[in-house]
This record gives sequence, C-alpha cells and structure tokens, in this order.
Amino acid sequence: MDIAQVITSELGIRPGQTEAVIRLIDEGNTIPFIARYRKEMTGAMNDELLRRFDERLRSLRALEERRQTVLSTIEAQGQLTPELRARVEGAMTAVELEDIYRPYRPKRRTRAMIAREKGLQGLADYILSDGKNPPEEEAKKYVDPEKEVPDAGTALAMAKDIIAETVSDNADFRTFIRNLTMYEGTLVTAKKAVREKAAAAGGSDSDAGAAAGADKAAKAGKAADVRNKKLADREQVYENYFEYEEALRKIPGHRILAINRGEAEKFLTVKVAAPEEKILERLYGAFGCAKNPVMEEIRREACEDAYRRLIAPSIETEIRNALTEKAEEGALEVFDSNLEQLLMQPPVAGKTVLGWDPAFRTGCKLAVVDPTGQVMDTAVIYPTAPQNRVAESEKVLDRLIDRYHVNVISVGNGTASRESEQIIAGYLKKSRRPVQYVIVNEAGASVYSASPAGTEEFPEFDVGQRSAASIARRLQDPLAELVKIDPKAIGVGQYQHDMDQARLGEKLTGVVERCVNSVGVDVNTASAALLSYIAGISKPVAKNIVSMREQNGPFRSRREFLKVPRLGPKAYEQCAGFLRISGGKEVLDSTAVHPESYEAAREAMAYLGCTPEDIRGGKNAGLSKRLAKKDWEKLSGLTGVGEYTLRDIVAELEKPGRDPREDVPGPVLRSDVLDFADLKPDMVLKGTVRNVVDFGAFVDIGVHQDGLVHISQLSDRFVKHPLDVVKVGDVVTVRVLSVDEKKKKISLTMKGM
Repeated sequence: MDIAQVITSELGIRPGQTEAVIRLIDEGNTIPFIARYRKEMTGAMNDELLRRFDERLRSLRALEERRQTVLSTIEAQGQLTPELRARVEGAMTAVELEDIYRPYRPKRRTRAMIAREKGLQGLADYILSDGKNPPEEEAKKYVDPEKEVPDAGTALAMAKDIIAETVSDNADFRTFIRNLTMYEGTLVTAKKAVREKAAAAGGSDSDAGAAAGADKAAKAGKAADVRNKKLADREQVYENYFEYEEALRKIPGHRILAINRGEAEKFLTVKVAAPEEKILERLYGAFGCAKNPVMEEIRREACEDAYRRLIAPSIETEIRNALTEKAEEGALEVFDSNLEQLLMQPPVAGKTVLGWDPAFRTGCKLAVVDPTGQVMDTAVIYPTAPQNRVAESEKVLDRLIDRYHVNVISVGNGTASRESEQIIAGYLKKSRRPVQYVIVNEAGASVYSASPAGTEEFPEFDVGQRSAASIARRLQDPLAELVKIDPKAIGVGQYQHDMDQARLGEKLTGVVERCVNSVGVDVNTASAALLSYIAGISKPVAKNIVSMREQNGPFRSRREFLKVPRLGPKAYEQCAGFLRISGGKEVLDSTAVHPESYEAAREAMAYLGCTPEDIRGGKNAGLSKRLAKKDWEKLSGLTGVGEYTLRDIVAELEKPGRDPREDVPGPVLRSDVLDFADLKPDMVLKGTVRNVVDFGAFVDIGVHQDGLVHISQLSDRFVKHPLDVVKVGDVVTVRVLSVDEKKKKISLTMKGM
C-alpha cells in the first residue's frame, strides 16, 4: 500500500503537500509549528487538517506493520502463495486484513481442529464434492473407536464442524454478511428484567434487642428506599429504549452511545437483528445443489451452524464496535468544537473579579482577584440554607467590593448557584453599586482545587478558596485557567466518560494545544500548565522556564530560552514563535514572527518605512493595504521568504501579538435575576450557548437551568448538525416553547428569531 497516495486521495490534497508533511512530521516537528511556520511547504494546511493527517498517517503505518506480521506468519506456515500475498497486500482496512488472515491465525483448539485431528477432513471434502456414495456409507470408513469416532453419525457431525469452520473462515462470505447486515439489519433494544430492589435488613425479635433491631431495620429500610428511588430515576432515563428498533444504517451516534450506556448499567438488552434468511440463502447457494438429499441437508446444517454459532456473534460485535467507533468519532468532533469555543472565549480584561463558589451547609467561598489574576482576599459567607445569614453576608460583600473596587461577580453554576444568584441580584438592587454578575461554568473547578497543580499554586488555601479563585480567573482569561484542568472534566461534550479515554485525552490535548498556540503566551506571566501546551515544551521544561524566571527575573530576549535546562535547539525552534516577550530588547520578540524570519521582517520594515517604535506604539494599522500584488512579489524576492510567511510577518507588524479571541462576543453580564416561575411560552430572551450536542444546543437564559433548543428548532432551514448553526459561547435570541417546572425542563426555539 502506498501510504502517501492513500492520504493524498482521502484528504484531497496534492502529492507534494503529502510528501512535505510526512517529511516534516518524521523530522520531529510539531503540528502547531508546521501549521504556522511551514506554510510554503504544506500549502498553508491548517492545524485541524494537519492533525487529521497525522492521525491517519499513524493509523496507516500501524496497518502496514500489522500487514507485515500477517505475511510473515503465513509465510512461516508455508502457505503464502502469490495469490494470497496479493490479497493481503491489497487489503485497505484492518477488518479486511483480519478476514483474510482468519484461516491462518493461530487459535485455540476448536471443534473443527479436533475433527481434523481425528482424520475427518476427507469426509468433509467428500460431502462438499458431491460424491456418488450416500454420505452415511462414506462416513462408515471414518469410524474409529480408538479416535473417539464410534459411529457414522459422529463422523458426519465432526465433518459438519469442519465445513462450518471453512464457511466461517471465508473472507468473502464475511464481507457479504457484514455489508448486508449493516444495510438491512436493525438494532433492537428492550427493557432488562428489573433488578432486585434493595431490601431492608431484618431486626432482632428478642426482648433485649427488639428496639435496637427495629431502629436498625428502619434505618436500613430508609437507605433501601433512597437507593430504590435513585434506581427508578436512573431507569427512567432509558424508558425510550424499553421497546425500540432502528435501522443500523440510520441510527444516529448519540443514540448509539445512550444505548451502550443503558446496556452497561444493566437497564437494557441490545441485539442486532440481521436478515438471516437472505444470508443463509447466499451460503447455501455457494455450494450448489447436492444430488443426494442427505448430503444437501448436511451442507445446509453446516451453513446454519457456521452462521449462527461462528459468524453472527462476531459480526454483531464488529458492527456494534464499528457503530460505537463512528459515534465516538462524531462525539469527539462535537467535543473538539465545543472545547475550542469555550477555550477561545474572550478574556474579560482589566476587571477586578469576585469569584463566588456557591454552597449550602459549608458556606459560599469568595475570592477577589485583581486584573492581573492575583488573589487579593478570600472569605466565606453563609447566605444560603440552612444558616440564611444574608445581612451578615452583605456586609462582607460591601467590604470586599469597596476595598478592592470589584467590577464583576463571577458565580459558579453548581450546587446553590440559583440561590446565590438571587441573593446577589437582591444585593445589587439594594446597594446600587456599579457591579454586574455572570454565571460561569464551574465544571472542573473542584478537580483543579484538589489537584497537585492547585495545591502547588495556592498552598495556603483550602479547596474552597482555590475553587473560588479559579471561578474568578476563568472569567478573566478562560484559556489560561482552563488549561490547568483535565479537558475531560470541563464538561462540554456528550458521553465523554463512555469513550476510549486514551483517544479522548489525545484528541482534547490536541484542541488545547491548537488554542494555546494560536493565541500565544507571555513567557513572563504564563503558568507552567499553560506553557506545557506550547509546541515543543514538555511539562518538565515548562517548570524549568517558570523556575528560571523566578530565580533570574523576567526573560528579556527569546535567545535566553536556550539557557533553560532541557530546552535544546529543536525545542527552541518549535516554541520560540509562540512565546512572547513584552517590553523586551527586541520588538519582534513581542510578535508571532519566528526568530528564523527576523532578518526578513527587518527587510520588510525597511521597505514599508516602519520603525520599532511604530510597532510598539501600534501605528501600523492598514500596512498590508498599501501593498499591491507586484509589491508582494517584489518584497518576497527582497526578503527571501514565501508569500504565506511574508503576509504573516506584515500582519504581525500591523498588529503585534494580536489575540484572535478579540473577535468573539463577550459573556452576558447581568444585574437582575429571572425566576423559573417567570418563564412563560412565547417569551423572547437572550442567552448564551453552554453546550452543543448531536440533538441540539443547551442555552443559558439566566434561570440556572439551561434550556434545550432541539435540532429541529435551531433554524427555519434544514440543519444537518447543530454545529452548523451555533457554537459554545454564542449569544443567541430564543423564544420559550414550553416549561416543565416539575422536571426542570425548558424547551426553546430559534426559529423566526
């Protein structure tokens, strides 16, 4: 297989691009570096396409490695014919390769193997050859009590086992059955037999222990009731699948993942219903009609046994695995898009933020964070149940807001968020302070606060204080704060906990890398967690950068990066352009211009008549508009760099260190609260998209419970996938369709908005 040719065809790129990218990857270059600084070589392929390229390259190389293993194994058995070699080398998928390899693959002892050991292969061949003698007569020749073949019936049964395995090992049969089942089969689900309900433990009947036993039984009974209530609530989640059937080729990915979870939690039974009659007719027909009716019957029985015992179970597993893999791929794409949009939310810069981690019994934790992200003060207040110390809490808010000139309150959306929001809205109305609040997604804040990273950053704080600080900072700079949290804990996907965790982790790490490198970081303020996502920088090197900065003061030049322990020339090449230095010796160090292009940048500056002071003062707006096509060509010749790189250089001279997040709408800041009971059908509201899934989008409209805009309600036109219409962080106008206060469900529409 020509790997380069396969990738070229699949991705729709030029052969030269494919060869260049393979060479760059094999030389140890990172995807962000290739995407940004090797555009001439790749034809300006973007980060996302390059990651797909890299994933496919690794997949095809793994397939090629497996192919060589298969060839060497068959060759060692002395069975590798030129025809078989051609089939193995022509296999384009792992499934196709394994189908071909099946007859030669070492396996545990099967019934057919035992039959062959007892000399029954000849009888099986005779039955398939349509011999003249009745099969019962021929079978008598193979009777051998010493080999545990006592009679002709046993011999025929063993011959059928050999025929069944022969049918099962036929790659063409398996391909036909797999394709037909996928095209005409259905997935059938049903409610599993009700689990045993939790039972209360019995008490003692003796006079001495009667009271204690009764008390123990009462407590156990209460605990059992709670468990049964949770079980019933969980069971209700899957009630749509208690009697359900859908075509395999049409069932959407999110439904596959929901059914898989219901099966794993033992609420559902799941099976693939195949067009068995068509499949068996195909197998019967492959052997032709036997002249002897008994021989015909034996063949049919062998085919049925082959399908039902050997083929159907494995094909069902393969199909369900393939459906799950496709569903996970779709879910990963949704998670990818959602996470990128969340990470690329614009920073709320220049604001002092009060982070509010809501709670009931343990109190609400507060942390005041200045515009640079430093924690100025912390407190714990108890305005919610059971204490309800509202007046006392408001005095603490007065003190913190006045002392530190707080601009915004950032409230986590977890437990007691709704109650906290009501208290904050009431306080702001009474105090008339020029402060607004915003509800932020606190997913992962508790994970961070209890993590080694959180402990290392705030050793003097408890987990609540760390969580409040994180909630404040994720409003000030979502990217810088969220990179400290395992992407799987951020909660902007669907069924992420049911997926291959290694693959999910790899995918999400790629998203974070893409975001961090597209924004770039200030090397003198970035945390080790943020630095570790920069191209070429490992976690140990990131810690070394921070350590060196703390010991020697801020970096003044990119060249100083080479003094960082374990940061060698290759790592420097990969990371230098993404690490920025503000106010350093070299003005280009504050831009995304790579040091390898500094000479070209200076040539461009001279040609365009701009100075370092112009760059520092931001006086180069509209620089690129001065250049006609002939100027670009001339300047490219003068600088010795391609037009892609040249345009990037000029863009940086125009607006050094431009943050791509500036183009995204900011969060919706509020000063009053909307109650669930206030919601009425046809009410029109503004909201922020919090999550996008296959079946729609969840929108925060300010009532603590997100509303669902079903995919059918996202637009007046047909919508193939919600991501075609909305993204996480979008501010949208919605109309209320219905409100179910008991189930806390809000249905919204964007049609006609």
